[in-house]
Amino acid sequence: MNLTLEALQILDAIERKGSFAAAAAELDKVPSAITYSIRKLEDDLDLLLYDRRGHRAKLTTAGRELLTQGRHLLNAAEELEQRVKRTATGWEVELRIVIDGIIEFENLLPLIHEFEQQACGTRLRISQEVLSGVWESLLSGRSDLAIGAAYDGPDTIRMHGDYQTRLFGTIDWVFAVAPQHPLAKVPDPLTAAMVQGHRAIAVGDTGRNLPAITAGLLTGQDTLTVPSLQAKLAAQLAGLGCGHLPRMMAAPYLESGALVEKNTLETRPGGNNRIAWRSTDKGKALHWFLQRLADPAIQRKLMGNPA
Repeated sequence: MNLTLEALQILDAIERKGSFAAAAAELDKVPSAITYSIRKLEDDLDLLLYDRRGHRAKLTTAGRELLTQGRHLLNAAEELEQRVKRTATGWEVELRIVIDGIIEFENLLPLIHEFEQQACGTRLRISQEVLSGVWESLLSGRSDLAIGAAYDGPDTIRMHGDYQTRLFGTIDWVFAVAPQHPLAKVPDPLTAAMVQGHRAIAVGDTGRNLPAITAGLLTGQDTLTVPSLQAKLAAQLAGLGCGHLPRMMAAPYLESGALVEKNTLETRPGGNNRIAWRSTDKGKALHWFLQRLADPAIQRKLMGNPA
């Protein structure tokens, strides 16, 4: 192959510094070595890279294209070098984190900022799934760490030693309806039969292969399925249905009267949220997150619970 990274570095230096001599000084070479390298590259490629008819040599159209595309290769080579160095130190090139829809991304920002202070170079890729979709993301290899996963996970998680889970927290749920909703005027406590006669607002499970998980729904109850907790809140504020909401999310609307809290005889099905990861993963970035996620204050923050 005639084209080398060194040749591209020379082209780049000449363009940035403005002359062959300045490029030679930056690269710690004599000017004649720079001139020879460019001549040889032109001979090898069988084309002119510089128009030398004027006072100062200028890149030809072909030379400009080579420089433009060559800079992409130089950047890729530099990134590869940094990745290899990071891997050698034990830090992952990338850590993929999936969070359940119960966790508001804004609450994760302080932890991300704290991780950046490590200056380790590990890229974070964060996605969001709901219910079984979180477990599925971990099992399929699309994520390395799951935060806020609902319940205990599928049998593959519980029965095999390839994965580890840890209790992360619980949510304080409140059953709420808009003031204009029929259930708002019904005396407490609400029976299951009373609730069953009205549409429930539910966040859709994003899993594709695992059995879907449902929570707080009654058999035969009409359901409006929405894509997120924020959408669920909006639908209930609009009086389109009833259902449980995280108390911290609903609190401002309960205080203002935009939502009405109702007591029910049947409470929302319990279930703890967990963090989960593959036990074979030993990277420093994963270890850092596991340590910080053990802090009860961080757990409360991410789960939207008061201190």
